[in-house]
Amino acid sequence: MNRILPLVQNETIKMMKKRRFLVVILILLVLIPVFTYAQMKVAQNNREKFKDWRHTLQQQITDNQNSLASDRVPEEWKKFRRIMVQQWQYYLDHDVDPSSPNGVTFVKSFMENSSSLFIPLLVMAIASDIVSSERTTGTIKMLLTRPVRRWRILLSKLLTLTIFVGLIILTTFVLSYLISGSVFGYNGWNQPVFTGFQISGVEVDTTGVHPVPQWLFLIMQCGLIWFSSMVVAILAFMISVLVRSTAASIVTMMAAIIAGSILTNMASSWPSAKYLFMVNLQLTTYLAGSPPPIEGMTLPFSLMVLSIWALAALFISFRVFTKQDILN
Repeated sequence: MNRILPLVQNETIKMMKKRRFLVVILILLVLIPVFTYAQMKVAQNNREKFKDWRHTLQQQITDNQNSLASDRVPEEWKKFRRIMVQQWQYYLDHDVDPSSPNGVTFVKSFMENSSSLFIPLLVMAIASDIVSSERTTGTIKMLLTRPVRRWRILLSKLLTLTIFVGLIILTTFVLSYLISGSVFGYNGWNQPVFTGFQISGVEVDTTGVHPVPQWLFLIMQCGLIWFSSMVVAILAFMISVLVRSTAASIVTMMAAIIAGSILTNMASSWPSAKYLFMVNLQLTTYLAGSPPPIEGMTLPFSLMVLSIWALAALFISFRVFTKQDILN
């Protein structure tokens, strides 16, 4: 451990000098106020039309029920809307506002919507060139001339990457809460959130549904986001080891993440797609009770698939890095 810590410290300094993390913070400072403003306008519009949140929720239920009779709505969308109608009705029956306008609710919604594309892209921006950039600049040759085993060097980079993945998620959480809270207020930590919805076809089983305080829901949500983000980081880490070009490394991982986001909306007609890591990234949908991209997918299944991808990527990364002739 004493040999690893100086290497991690050195990698952290190099990461900060790249200023990638600063760019991530600037992106968040620009986009979060935009989303906050959009949410504020939606809340104002709902208050103008409906004085009570129950009327707003009932109108959403009615609108979605009416759309089910339209032939223009695809069957996949109808399935999703049937499930959402049952969940909204459950909240209405238990007198709980699922979208109460406060800072904590905004954070919950923002983190969930960011878990499959936005946050992975931020992670990819840091992870994709952690090794390949040193090949481009030639600093990897100087690093490997030290009396340190190669696997320790690569492990230090992986540990540094783990730290920055956690910092990205923490920064996203804190900034979204501080910025949205200035508009909606900083309350809502103990507001109940229902979890435990079981989806079977188009039916929602509510026998296992139970309320949890919103702060606990956020902890579970951020834990799942961290896990899926680490899988993305490890895969980007592997690409960085395999590809010598920084640009090629970034483009390859970016294409995979964006393609996965598109594929998720089309995966229901391709059952084998459930074994792709991109389709399993949005783990938070299981907490919220949203239907999975492919029927039959569960939280344990997605965790297992992501774990296999991550372990395979780690094996390839360390195998290639320790055996490959990097100096030439």
